[in-house]
Amino acid sequence: MTSMALPSIYFHHYSNRRASYRAPPLLRIVASHSQQQDQNDKSTQKLGRREVILRSSEIAVLGAIFQLSGTKPNYLGVQKNPPGLALCPATNNCISTSENMGDLVHYAPPWNYNPEEGRGRKKPVSKEVAMEELVKVIESTKPDKFTPRIVEKKDDYIHVEYESPILGFVDDVEFWFPPGKKPIVQYRSASRKGNFDFDVNRKRIKALRLELEKKGWASEDSF
Repeated sequence: MTSMALPSIYFHHYSNRRASYRAPPLLRIVASHSQQQDQNDKSTQKLGRREVILRSSEIAVLGAIFQLSGTKPNYLGVQKNPPGLALCPATNNCISTSENMGDLVHYAPPWNYNPEEGRGRKKPVSKEVAMEELVKVIESTKPDKFTPRIVEKKDDYIHVEYESPILGFVDDVEFWFPPGKKPIVQYRSASRKGNFDFDVNRKRIKALRLELEKKGWASEDSF
């Protein structure tokens, strides 16, 4: 039987044809366009990040020009008559333990750092220790990425300014340890600007309370 093997010259000729093969013009155009598109996508991504940085800087400058941080209210601090933190304005961007319990928009229950059903019965802490716990939670918790800055601290009072990212809006948050034997902490959280806060102040207080609960604190009522 005659061998079916093909001459080696055939394989040599076939290999040369494959090596010298060039894609049709249309395929070369498509491949070139795809490479160019990839380069454009990478450039767009770089430009997008650059634009975000530039726009953030521009917004920050505008915030400084138009004083979006607002002016510190002159009624902050412990009020004398009756003793307690200030009430909220009529706007929906403030909560306070000084408000009437029937005010569902502005009222918030105080905190207890020695609850009877918790460490208050077994291992209560002093007001000084509770103050240290509160300060640590304030400094380590950033609800909604607001940056806290303690601007005033006394034996029984703390005033914190929370600044929003980019625009620099400022909220004033106060904490007060009333005199007496009750391990209670009063607080007030209010925005300096606007009429609505989209529950930012309420969420902030809740976030702080949840962290304090890990240390043994509790709310005097549901919140």
